[in-house]
Amino acid sequence: MRSAGQRVLSASFFQSDPLFCARELIGTLLVWGECAGLVVETEAYLTENDEACHTFNRPSTRAFVERNKPGTAYIYLNYGVHRMLNVLVKGAPRTGLILIRALEPRRGIATMRSRRGVDDVRRLCSGPGKLAQALDITMRDHELDLSTDKRHCFRERESREVVVVADPRIGITRSADFPWRFTLRGSPFVSRPVKTACVGSDL
Repeated sequence: MRSAGQRVLSASFFQSDPLFCARELIGTLLVWGECAGLVVETEAYLTENDEACHTFNRPSTRAFVERNKPGTAYIYLNYGVHRMLNVLVKGAPRTGLILIRALEPRRGIATMRSRRGVDDVRRLCSGPGKLAQALDITMRDHELDLSTDKRHCFRERESREVVVVADPRIGITRSADFPWRFTLRGSPFVSRPVKTACVGSDL
């Protein structure tokens, strides 16, 4: 795996529209300590007029968005059990949070297997809770600056030949029809197969 020469995505990368940014994160490399994986699935959430976003009913999340800069990690416990890694996108007309839903493991696979208790590499990071466990993401990482810490960051794509498809977001009941889940076409590492591709982008 080539990673040393890949540029860390700076805060300016996260100053774009959340939907555009969520698509552009597909194919980047998420580095977390000794482990790393190719981002193959994301979901975009808008901080305004999106009932599925935490800002809709959580004042603490609205305060987080207000006080932090683009590229900051937003981590929360889903149902008090599974940690979820998100990244803040702001600075464009629309602000949002991007949930990192799945990775293709690239480095530290033995460590990931030990943490997850799973051998099948396709199941190590095939969901937001799974990848958080595999990477040992905890609440101590909340508000970590992912644009300056080389041990916890996103690195640019190895190739521009990345085909991204979009379909509705998963596991929500409000604003569930928006096609704001983005996946790497044909990847066996996504959390759930794409049923209906609403948009196709060759980025």
